[in-house]
Amino acid sequence: MSMVQGRTWRDGVEERDHVPVAELSELLADPRCLVWLDLVDPEPELLASLAEELALDRHAVEDAAAPFERPKATRHAGHVFLTCYATSLTIDAADGPRLATPRISAFVLPNGLITVRSGEFDFDQVLQRWSDEGQLGHGVGALVHGMLDTIVDGHFDAIQALDDEVEALEDMLFGDDVRPRAFHQRVFGVRKVLAQLRRKVLPMREVVSAVIRFLTSETLPISHELDGDFDDLYDHAIRAADWSESLREVVGNAFETSLSLQDARLNDIMKKLAAWAAIIAVPTAVTGWFGQNLPYPGYASGFGLVLSIAMILIGVAGLYLLFRKVDWL
Repeated sequence: MSMVQGRTWRDGVEERDHVPVAELSELLADPRCLVWLDLVDPEPELLASLAEELALDRHAVEDAAAPFERPKATRHAGHVFLTCYATSLTIDAADGPRLATPRISAFVLPNGLITVRSGEFDFDQVLQRWSDEGQLGHGVGALVHGMLDTIVDGHFDAIQALDDEVEALEDMLFGDDVRPRAFHQRVFGVRKVLAQLRRKVLPMREVVSAVIRFLTSETLPISHELDGDFDDLYDHAIRAADWSESLREVVGNAFETSLSLQDARLNDIMKKLAAWAAIIAVPTAVTGWFGQNLPYPGYASGFGLVLSIAMILIGVAGLYLLFRKVDWL
């Protein structure tokens, strides 16, 4: 079931807490009125009627309804269309990190914002951002900035949570009781989630840059009072992208370090096996020699037994001390 909600503001002050779809065109025609209409999982018929009423580009309408669209911002006659993804990361002790990426699409009109989204994204935080910033008197640019700023902040939260998980992996890597199989499973889970996250975070640089360029054009001019806010938003998008890129390198280095440590542990095991094999070879050689049916010093007397035992003890002790000195044991 689709859900429709909205708000209207006049001169920066909230006027209505709902927007009747039948009155949308009339409200958008009022230059002093700022309109936000929110469509949650809308029916295709509702989108088609709005597209016809507001002369929305049909390709943009198709992109707003189609799944798996990439983050982007495009300009059309009379409006700007953008689509992006919010992120929410949860980490389960058993299953590892899981990433939710609800999509938000928006049609930016000269004095209105129409959002199309899934019910997974909680828009209350955007409404709170609009209320706290108190910039709605600057027009539709304030609505777009508040929405994108909330989404980018969500990217930061997800990256921070993933960064904490990577630090836990590093602690696990150098732990005394590390289990390579369990470690590699966790690394694979983190790398998979990080790849999903980067596909949503990295394009936001181009999305924000395009929105700034489009909204400062003659088609949809925004107040210059918001220039600093959009510059700050663009900086945050770049920082989120750079942070996700650095995390990718850290996770890759952790995996390579794990393989190197496994090789080092294998070398230690091989050295220990070789050392003990050499030590065991001494009594084997001595007893084999003295066990021959040939005369030897102490043959057929108790002296031969004492001599063989002494040779075994001296040889074994000498090799053991030698291998300890070279750190093979």
